Parts: sequence; structure tokens; C-alpha cells
Amino acid sequence: MELMIVVAIVGVLAAIAYPSYTQFVMQTNRTDATKTLQLAAQSLERCYSQNFTYFGCTVSGNPVPNPVIDQSTMQSPNGWYTITFNMPDPWDYSLVATQAAAPQTADSQCNSFTLFSSGQQAAQDGNANNTTQTCWGSN
Repeated sequence: MELMIVVAIVGVLAAIAYPSYTQFVMQTNRTDATKTLQLAAQSLERCYSQNFTYFGCTVSGNPVPNPVIDQSTMQSPNGWYTITFNMPDPWDYSLVATQAAAPQTADSQCNSFTLFSSGQQAAQDGNANNTTQTCWGSN
């Protein structure tokens, strides 16, 4: 009887703790997107300061092709996000991180992260609502 009570208590605790744990893991893994976007932006800015254009720059050792002709993408270091380089002209860019692999594909609060050449940050949930403060870590 005592063993059954212990098993029931452990079951209740597990039912409460597991969803909180998975939410915490997804929230922690968001740094894979934000860190990758910021490092890519730093690399693009270093290239721009030397060449006065973002075209032909390299990010993480990989050349960024002319996005007007070919849209360029790369994976985040942990593989949870795909980073897309959008460059409408040689002087502007936006970097977008979208979910690519589990567990992040279950993160309905932060489906995409965006970083603009102006330094502006943005994020959206699965319904295209603005979740910038939550996703970029301000909240």
C-alpha cells in the first residue's frame, strides 16, 4: 500500500514537472537563434566596414551569395534554427531564424526571430503576433 502511494506521488510530480521542464528547454534553446543572428550580423558589419557592401561577405567561413540572385541560408550551431539572409540591396539586410528541428518546432511562442541591419529585433509566434520582448529575452 505504501509503495502504491509513493508511485502515485511520483506520478503526480512527474505530470507537473515534465511540461515545465520542456518549456524551460525550449526557452533556453532560443539562444541558439539569437546568438547566431547576432554573430552573423557582427560578421556582416565587419565585412561592410571594409567593403562598403554586404554582398560577397562571409559568415562563419561560408560565403553569403548575392541574395538578389540566390537566397542564402545556414543552420544554427545546434541545428535548431535555419538562418535566412535577406538582402534587398548592398546596404541593407535582415536575418531571419526559423525553427528547424525538435524541440524548437514545438515552441509556439517564438516561431521566428528577425534581426535587421539597423539593429532592430523582431519575433513572431505561430499566429504572426509580435512576441519580440518575450523571445529576445527582454521579458
